[in-house]
Amino acid sequence: MTTDAATSDREDDTRYGAFSDAGPWQIDPARLRWREGVDALRAASQKSVPALVRARRIPPVGRFTEAAVLIGGALAGWWLGERRRGGEISRTGLSRRLRHAFERLGPAYIKLGQIVSSGRGIFPDELVREFKTLRDQVRPEPFAAVRRVVEEDLGRPIDAFFSHFDERCLAAASIAQVHAARLVTGEDVVVKVQRPAVGRLVRRDIAAMAFIAPHLVGRLPIAALANPPQLVELFAETVVEELDFRLEAQNMLDIAHVLRDAGQTIIVVPRPHPELVTRRVLVMERLNGFQYEDIEGMRAAGIDIATMLRSMLISFLEGAMIYGVFHGDLHGGNLFVMPDGRVALFDYGMTGRMNEMQRRAFLRLMVTGAVNDIRGQLEAFRDLGALPPDADLDVVMRLLKVHEPVKDPTRMSAGELVREIQDVLKGLLAQGAKLPKHLMLYVKDMLFFDGAIAQLTPDLDMFGEIAKIYAYFAQNHAERIQRDAGIDPARAALDLDGVKRSMGLDADVASLTHRDLQRRRREIEKKLADRSVLPTGLRGPGD
Repeated sequence: MTTDAATSDREDDTRYGAFSDAGPWQIDPARLRWREGVDALRAASQKSVPALVRARRIPPVGRFTEAAVLIGGALAGWWLGERRRGGEISRTGLSRRLRHAFERLGPAYIKLGQIVSSGRGIFPDELVREFKTLRDQVRPEPFAAVRRVVEEDLGRPIDAFFSHFDERCLAAASIAQVHAARLVTGEDVVVKVQRPAVGRLVRRDIAAMAFIAPHLVGRLPIAALANPPQLVELFAETVVEELDFRLEAQNMLDIAHVLRDAGQTIIVVPRPHPELVTRRVLVMERLNGFQYEDIEGMRAAGIDIATMLRSMLISFLEGAMIYGVFHGDLHGGNLFVMPDGRVALFDYGMTGRMNEMQRRAFLRLMVTGAVNDIRGQLEAFRDLGALPPDADLDVVMRLLKVHEPVKDPTRMSAGELVREIQDVLKGLLAQGAKLPKHLMLYVKDMLFFDGAIAQLTPDLDMFGEIAKIYAYFAQNHAERIQRDAGIDPARAALDLDGVKRSMGLDADVASLTHRDLQRRRREIEKKLADRSVLPTGLRGPGD
């Protein structure tokens, strides 16, 4: 192949998707055989969900017993041990014991731990620190099991495809583990291999969740708001797609294409192999870089961390608001920061997809929030399914006290704060409020961004960043936003006073760093802990 021809192919490839500049192979979606019938596979996986989450008369006693023994044993060990020493030792001991229990319980609990690990500044630091290992350091399967899966799915001995296959895994999580390898044609790759028994374990956990979830409705205020049966359905919908790597490979192509169409350059999607993709094996381009927590390494490379995070957040919001497709499982184990400042993003098994009606509602939710149109926000919440179609929005607005002077929760007494929370939750539940699946995935990813900012750029001015993000969308998507949301962002100014009010701040607060935000959270957490709202083992410093 001549240099000109290679350059032409590369331009075609990167013109389609947000791939690396010079990949080990070229992507032509029309020629990928593993894509045949992928839409039918996705539809079939979703069609299987109702049977998985159906109500069961007989509880899965064995699974309940196993969970009770492991989690109960963790709590008992902490109670007899670290609890007596109090403070950080107590919190660290409980967090470590819970992490071990979650890892032994399998995929569902590991995924819950991954969510917690992205919530730095929201969950206790000790819990976040321990649960970070569940992102990619779960006990791996023995290599004999990995070899068996690869050979069964590819249909030939492993050395027919790979000149080298590292028996030590690079990372291992709930559904799969990844290994470095080299193809017989010379390309360095990463091979994602599904755990042999994961399908059975996931279905067992879904059965246990589906049995207990209806019994939680209305019993715990926060659980009621989140709608436990719907949480189980969401978990089932996402995890059944994660069990077929052909769907993940298609997600990679879709998000790469959306990013390229939007003109985003911050995210790089690894290319899936044109042929070596099956239900349980996914061979992809190998990309390298800094761990996203390696602040010193990134700064030494001249990477502007604040700009990187802002660009990532914009690309995430753009995918959801403008295209209706976004990566639904952001956490530190799923990305590298490349030396040129771009972010290599992996693990597309959990991908948020909204139909056109849902996307428009989500877009209206974000834009009306930015311009402080409270009623518009509530209407968007309703259209997303967070409120029933017949919800009385005037009642909800009175419940949220939008027309009353702002109350700073850090200046409220513990009793006032608890009553305020209880009154709002009770009122929202009375109106039929719930948290729909698209918002749950959005919140999950925002937990990652919140933790990343807290760790990487804690002194970033939050108001300034919000203004820059709003300006981006006003400049690049004004026509689309006006057509779909009925608001022209080029003319409707960002209402920072409304943003401050939503945080319980007075309008005269000039700036707010994430460090300030964390300090406020700790004050609120302490007030709630003083009223015995938090478990004693996980209360903050000075309890």
